[in-house]
Amino acid sequence: MAGRRADALRNQARILAVAEREVAAHGAEISLERVARVAGVGSGTVRRHFPGRQALLEAVFRDRIDALCARAGELTDVADARTALLEWLGLITVYEAEARGMAKALLPDHGSAADDGCATKLTEATEPLLSRAVREGVVAPEVTAKELLTLVAGFVLATEDDPSAARRLLALAVDGISPRR
Repeated sequence: MAGRRADALRNQARILAVAEREVAAHGAEISLERVARVAGVGSGTVRRHFPGRQALLEAVFRDRIDALCARAGELTDVADARTALLEWLGLITVYEAEARGMAKALLPDHGSAADDGCATKLTEATEPLLSRAVREGVVAPEVTAKELLTLVAGFVLATEDDPSAARRLLALAVDGISPRR
């Protein structure tokens, strides 16, 4: 039994390592069959660990998302709510631009696992920063965390061939979201 569990853990680690390389090379549209072939396992093994592409992408991005969310917690201590929120949005923009496929994987897919995984974690991490910015009057009260994250993902997707352009688009949009006083 312990031998099977060790094999399963090795297979899962190998699948994740291959999936990370495939996402970096080909984006979020990776093929589970190709991941299985390159990892040297059957497609059934991949599907036992990751029932679909979204579940595999969530696993690939989980560590990055957890690090981002930890940083959001730290940013709640920044004195200026606007600065904290904008730094957070900038960090998400950079992460999504650097991790090819992340932006697409994090866009809400109605009824998918993404609504309970990484996208939810990012939304929950954004909400305290946004709420504080709204309370301090530096962001319009109707702006939602989900809208901000969708906006960032849209910038990244629109500029996939030029990741630095996503940050420029974010800077342009900030004036509409939270103009300087």
